[in-house]
Amino acid sequence: MSRILIVEDELELARLLERELAAEGYDVQHAPTGATALRLFREHEPDVLVLDWMLPDVDGLEVLRQLRRDSAVPVLMLTARAEEVDRVVGLELGADDYLTKPFGMRELVARVRALLRRQERLQAVLAADRAPGTAPLRVGPLRLDPNARSAALDGEPLDLSHTEFDLLHLLARNRGRAFSRAYLREALRGDAHVEGDRSVDNTILRLRKKLGHLGRAVETVWGIGYRFSAKTPETTSP
Repeated sequence: MSRILIVEDELELARLLERELAAEGYDVQHAPTGATALRLFREHEPDVLVLDWMLPDVDGLEVLRQLRRDSAVPVLMLTARAEEVDRVVGLELGADDYLTKPFGMRELVARVRALLRRQERLQAVLAADRAPGTAPLRVGPLRLDPNARSAALDGEPLDLSHTEFDLLHLLARNRGRAFSRAYLREALRGDAHVEGDRSVDNTILRLRKKLGHLGRAVETVWGIGYRFSAKTPETTSP
């Protein structure tokens, strides 16, 4: 049963949201203030947050800002503010979707369902990326053996850390696919991106140095993250 946390200080609206979402089979909790929301979030780890912008203590944007320091939980923001700049601010801070008051209950339920489906698809992709198999992989002069956890370039062994190997293998077996920093962190370490964290960038920097002439194949995709160039020689399983 998916857990939904509603953060809304208008009690009549909150009760209506609770009733409608509970009728859909969700486990629903309600927080009337931002401080209560942060406490309940830590205690129960909901699958989706329905978050009102205007709250009596800590406003919704500050709640969102604090959550995004260590959580990627899907967030649907509710607000009476219809200006485009306000929606942009919420989305820039990490909201996944937006509803302007007044709204219909069917639309809200549909958006919650959509966020849950998106999260399920993400988890399925993450599971696939975390299970690379054991077949050796060759990309031009680079050879990776995930079973032996060994790497070689031009026939010479590469001294890679556990994280460096996993990151290189993920990129190399998905040539041309762009990965965000947040996704790479979650795929490799199992935790959400933390604001200001540079661990992925630092790992990429070390990899490029160790790969020497092949380092340029690990490309920066501006505004997104990184990819392994699709222009490298064909990938084979020797």
